[in-house]
Amino acid sequence: MSHILLVEDDKRLSQLVCEYLTQHDFKVTALPDGTALLETLKQIKPDVLVLDVMLPGENGFTLCKKIRPHYQGPLLFMTAKDNDFDHVLGLEIGADDYIVKPVEPRVLLARIQALLRRSALPQSQSEQAKQLCFGQLQLDYLARKVVLHGQDVPLTSHEFDMLWKLASNASQLVDRNTLYRELIGREYDGLDRSADVRISRLRKKLKDDPRQPYRIKTIWGKGFYFVADAWG
Repeated sequence: MSHILLVEDDKRLSQLVCEYLTQHDFKVTALPDGTALLETLKQIKPDVLVLDVMLPGENGFTLCKKIRPHYQGPLLFMTAKDNDFDHVLGLEIGADDYIVKPVEPRVLLARIQALLRRSALPQSQSEQAKQLCFGQLQLDYLARKVVLHGQDVPLTSHEFDMLWKLASNASQLVDRNTLYRELIGREYDGLDRSADVRISRLRKKLKDDPRQPYRIKTIWGKGFYFVADAWG
């Protein structure tokens, strides 16, 4: 039974979501704000965190930044603001997906199931290799650990999945449609920037030049290219 942690201050919506997810065989823990979020994450270690953006006290964006060093699992934002700025900002600070209010329970369920499937996906794809090494970059699939120049690189679950996908196909183009279908859980519509934002976060963490990236390159109109010999 997967465990969902919901942080939502709207009592009616929180109750509706909890009841619906429970009916679909999820265990749900609900919090009205982020006061006890970090402590609760450490105690229950949820499979997915569903975090409202507009909360009393610290908002969802601030909380996301605070908890990401301690929780690397899937994180889904719920936002009442349907504009690109909120969505991109959410992805940039570590969210894996977002859903716009008013929330349709069936859509929320589908998004959560997609996050859970994508979290499990690399396990079935990586039987052929448990570790990858490129110069000073080491990836350990079983430990879900990345080391660059002897230093641990903290990645979210989905950042690791994307890096593993690219590194497993080093020196080959990985097209956008494949990334969206396998790692983001939906078809690429030509406008969605989710993959670009995650690649940008990876570049920052892996000390790639954001203006002229030489480790993870964007092939415009096609996809992304992991350079195998750029990690000395």
